[in-house]
Amino acid sequence: MAGTASVLEVTEHWVDGVRCAVHDSGPVDRREAVVFVHGNPGPMDDWAELAPTIAGFARVIAMDMPGFGRAQRPRTFDHSVVGHARFLGLLLDQLGVERAHLVLHDFGGAWGLRWGLDHLERLASLTLINCGVLDGYRWHRYAKIWQTPILGELFQLVSTPRAMHAALNHDNPKPLPRAYIDRVDGYADWGHKRAVLRLYRNSRDPAASFPERNLGVAANALPTCVIWGDGDPYIPVRFAEQQRIHFPEAEIHILEGLGHWPFIDDPQAVLTPLAAFLRGQVRA
Repeated sequence: MAGTASVLEVTEHWVDGVRCAVHDSGPVDRREAVVFVHGNPGPMDDWAELAPTIAGFARVIAMDMPGFGRAQRPRTFDHSVVGHARFLGLLLDQLGVERAHLVLHDFGGAWGLRWGLDHLERLASLTLINCGVLDGYRWHRYAKIWQTPILGELFQLVSTPRAMHAALNHDNPKPLPRAYIDRVDGYADWGHKRAVLRLYRNSRDPAASFPERNLGVAANALPTCVIWGDGDPYIPVRFAEQQRIHFPEAEIHILEGLGHWPFIDDPQAVLTPLAAFLRGQVRA
């Protein structure tokens, strides 16, 4: 299977009866970890160019969430924000993580934020990459297709690597590597496509999984870093500055000419602010 230049080593884990793949740089007895959470289409391979540098000074954990990558695709899994947040929490419990520095992207933002709200005492810092608290957000055209019965199934059935490459490159400010498209397609069996449909249909109202209007954290208590490709056609860059409504002291990095997957477009452009931020947050 084609992939990015770097490949993360993974081990198999069973969480609540679901088999998933996990990358854990160790040491496994360290209770503080930087936790990378992918979104759609994921999976953890998204972080292959970032994780090794962060592992130089912190325990790094990444995973394939149910329905994505190497993880199982059980028909009975709760593909909702709450369902994925619950799975993430069970995995972190299993791995002995007591303090988590969350690095989130796309739907991983909703999953991680939901877990963080439920476990504020364990949330050490937050990095939001083209995701966050999306007040007033309206779904993009692909989401609307996936959310529509029958149309969504037909769209998934006719999706091919060539069509995907053309569509994504039409939207992205710079061409995505063919290896990235091939990797995404390599995991895109029907179980994955079914999971995507269920996830988007269970998330029509982006705010429904977050009934709290106040995130419940002191404005200056949660170190937050926002990294955003300014050419994102799916979650517009205006939402980057909006994160200060909820995280007033957040540092915000706008990456010019990059899209929704800035760590694919230009890994170093993301790694520079990410590593600097995390070095200041992870305990020596």
